[in-house]
Amino acid sequence: MGAQRPCREGTVSNADPARAAVVPAFTRDQLRNGELDALLRSLPPGVRVRTQEELRESLDSTLRDHPSEEDVHVFGYGSLMWNPAIEHADAIKARIRCWHRRFCLRMTFGRGSPAIPGVMLGLDRGGSCDGLLLRIPAEKSYGELQLLWKREMATGAYEAKWVTAMAAGRQVRALAFVVNRRHDRYIGGLPLDQIAGMISTGQGVLGSSLSYFESTLQSLAALGIRDAGMERLQREIVRSLGGKEKPRRR
Repeated sequence: MGAQRPCREGTVSNADPARAAVVPAFTRDQLRNGELDALLRSLPPGVRVRTQEELRESLDSTLRDHPSEEDVHVFGYGSLMWNPAIEHADAIKARIRCWHRRFCLRMTFGRGSPAIPGVMLGLDRGGSCDGLLLRIPAEKSYGELQLLWKREMATGAYEAKWVTAMAAGRQVRALAFVVNRRHDRYIGGLPLDQIAGMISTGQGVLGSSLSYFESTLQSLAALGIRDAGMERLQREIVRSLGGKEKPRRR
């Protein structure tokens, strides 16, 4: 999605959480009652899913050096902005550096299929990213993060990483889900027009890649965030649709 700016710190002001008018892919209840587990069991051949034990080990390892009495902050840059599906005490606008928002994960399930793959967001190296910082109270953090791990970490396409977020003029240690460049679904090297084409057509049991893209745009607009990479991609999507209409939710 183009050259990225050098890594540097920055501060942003508070903002109300984005409240785009979208239909969540998975509600909190659906995460808790096993509907996501059912979807994962029906994934295309060759897609490896982590076991519950592996997910728990990953979460425990990530939290090993985090004091249990402290709240946990999670940085949202895509669907976590408009469908967090976890209980959190508050959410404020924030920025992280050395990572940027990028559509770089091929999707053959959920919002794509083997025949009509879509593309999903990840945090990729370089630049900076504005998003939403969710604060989970310490006493609820482990249970809420178990749900989040099930949602974000099941296939190994993301890695959980502690980052420094700037929010309300202060530094906050936060968890972010960054893309695993070693994963076979990583397509960060594809030209922008190919990414745009896959977003325009990708469709799966959870809906379209285009609706995911638009929901992210709506959330960024609600937060007053400009993202040059997203704007370039939006223009390319319009071209992929024949230049006759703007992307719209489906």
